[in-house]
Amino acid sequence: MRRIDVILISLLLLPAGWGVYWLFQVVGLDSIDAGLWSQSVLVFGLLLWIISYLFRVSTGKMTYNKQRQIYEEAVLQDRLEKMSPEELAKLQLEIEKE
Repeated sequence: MRRIDVILISLLLLPAGWGVYWLFQVVGLDSIDAGLWSQSVLVFGLLLWIISYLFRVSTGKMTYNKQRQIYEEAVLQDRLEKMSPEELAKLQLEIEKE
């Protein structure tokens, strides 16, 4: 996630909190209860995001990991394309030995 994404998400959370607060007041809660419930909703959302982040970290499905894998595959493909037929034959023999 880029810095600008984090800034935009942060700027969107403030109006979202106000919206949830306003929604609870429209439903009939007084301002104190609406504030408590809106805070609870936002904290619950934050906890869900943290859990999803930890899950992505533990399974290795982060953007960085995917970018690194794509880069490594591109480097290997480039090296294979630059090899001469003799080098490819030698590599194939080494692979068959293993």
